[in-house]
Amino acid sequence: MRSILSPKPLLTAALGSVVVLAAVGTQSAHAATTRSSATTTAAASARATAAHASAARTARAATVVTSAREAEARFLELADLIAQSCEPSVLSAAGHLASAPTPDSTMPVLADPVPLIPTEECAAQRHQLRISKAFSGKETDTYEQMRDRLTTLRYPGARIHRMPNFAGRPVARIDLRVGAEHLALEVTDIGHSVMVEAFGAPHDVSVTEVRLERVLARPTS
Repeated sequence: MRSILSPKPLLTAALGSVVVLAAVGTQSAHAATTRSSATTTAAASARATAAHASAARTARAATVVTSAREAEARFLELADLIAQSCEPSVLSAAGHLASAPTPDSTMPVLADPVPLIPTEECAAQRHQLRISKAFSGKETDTYEQMRDRLTTLRYPGARIHRMPNFAGRPVARIDLRVGAEHLALEVTDIGHSVMVEAFGAPHDVSVTEVRLERVLARPTS
């Protein structure tokens, strides 16, 4: 009798191959999904980092602008208080009203100082006194130290300008002009004190461009 081989072993082998292929396919799909997920996560993280850096830069810029505005506001308050103490009525009551200088018949030469009116001279004395007191007995070796001390006196950094050193000592000029005023100061370190000189700066001219004849004098105290 002819024997008949059972198809069961063949069927089992075929099913085994299908299972193996399915498993391999599943693993490949899972690996691809994992790689895609990792790529998406990395891209999202990069975008978040860039957004955070941009926000930080914007915040720093806003802080700088706000700080400058606050410094200017504090200075304007100080200037207003000094101006009020130098009003003609106040000076007249105190017996310190001086006659106004006779204006020149010609326009001042560019970068030459202009005369200060009595109220500006009064304000100059107030500023000179407070600056001299703040620097009295203190060593100022660098312009940066001078600038920092001036900013603590409510003079904004934007109004403080570096000048060439005098005899190796730092020099700064402060623009005190408000509105139509001309007042400016030059502060020179002279060792444990400063010399503060007031002058008038023409409009539309930087205080650094005004020519001054340096006159050494004892500091105001």
